[in-house]
Amino acid sequence: MNINCNGKLIDISSPKVMGILNITPDSFYDGNMYNNQKSILSQVEKMLSDGATFIDIGAYSSRPGATLVSEDEEKKRIIKTVEFIVQEFPNANLSIDTFRSQVAEECLTAGASIVNDITASEYDSDILKIAFKHNAPYIMMHMRGTPGNMMKNNKYDDLLKDIIYYFSEKVKIARNSKINDIIIDPGFGFSKDIDQNYKVLKNLGLLKSLELPILVGISRKSMIYKLLENTPKNALNGTTSLNTIALINGASILRVHDVKEAMECIKITNQFNKQ
Repeated sequence: MNINCNGKLIDISSPKVMGILNITPDSFYDGNMYNNQKSILSQVEKMLSDGATFIDIGAYSSRPGATLVSEDEEKKRIIKTVEFIVQEFPNANLSIDTFRSQVAEECLTAGASIVNDITASEYDSDILKIAFKHNAPYIMMHMRGTPGNMMKNNKYDDLLKDIIYYFSEKVKIARNSKINDIIIDPGFGFSKDIDQNYKVLKNLGLLKSLELPILVGISRKSMIYKLLENTPKNALNGTTSLNTIALINGASILRVHDVKEAMECIKITNQFNKQ
């Protein structure tokens, strides 16, 4: 199973790691940690040397209650970041965490190669045209409503069936837009309470019926630290546990803050799966 990133075919039949680079002041874990060129490049270098195949850059926090960021502000934060990362690490595979088509357009033009859209084109349907124009892999996430009201939209007739139906409809739209490479993200923490998050994780294999790569982003999230009664800072051990479960249940990409530990999960589960 390959995806095409700026002309490079990347085999994701063996799981890969996507390192998170938040350049927002209010992200739930690493807000304002990477707010200048030196700190950003240092973190990108670390994630790449630790084994990340992808770097996911976000300039708009999607945590519940996050501050609204204008399109101009998002562009101001992210485009120059993409430009100097590409200049320093020209072979890096950069993913852009945005739901705005023009942000995606300018970042892909600057050298990024993947679009990661938490709204699955609900917010801005033109983002599919941009992904097609640049032949960019498109990550679509399951969410109801917006980050501001999503936790009021977590009532389901049948959680897994509803998610699979959601993706089947969204995939159809993306295919009609001639998107070649589609990756699905079940959206842990989005429109789901703690029990629902664990139900999705336990039944992650059901999503394989869609025959698409599955991205799992559970790194240091509240489904871990609230359950363990600690903080995002102290949620690495829980993250590692859940990443291992996700890999055993069919995850193709782990989206994480801690690349080295995620790579260790992959190495261990690959050995486990050989037996």
